[in-house]
Amino acid sequence: MLSKNLKKFFSLLSLFILINFSASAGMSDSDKSKTIECTGIYYANSMIPQGELELEKIVHSFAAKKYLNSYLIEAGVNEEKLNKEVLKVVDVRYGKPYEEKTTNKCDNFIFELIPGSKDEIKKIAESGIY
Repeated sequence: MLSKNLKKFFSLLSLFILINFSASAGMSDSDKSKTIECTGIYYANSMIPQGELELEKIVHSFAAKKYLNSYLIEAGVNEEKLNKEVLKVVDVRYGKPYEEKTTNKCDNFIFELIPGSKDEIKKIAESGIY
């Protein structure tokens, strides 16, 4: 009985890993580039002082940046390269005002590209661990 349950568990685990790997492995270079750009936008937004931007938007940006960093590394993006590219975007955007339209475009792009990302980002934001 236990052996049968273990086989089911490992079958489901393997399927889950395969689905996640397939989704991230199939990401085009263009999608990776745009996702990295959005990660930088979220990171820059997260540095805007609370007096200049609603806390909810800052927290969303922190959570999205954290989620996308992990997602991109799992998708095979080299962490050092990722950090360099994200910081390039931050360097351009740092100190500039929040751009609602740009952030909404990133939200729409990410939520469409990565199934479940909206819920995962929301969970991170609500957890307070970002």
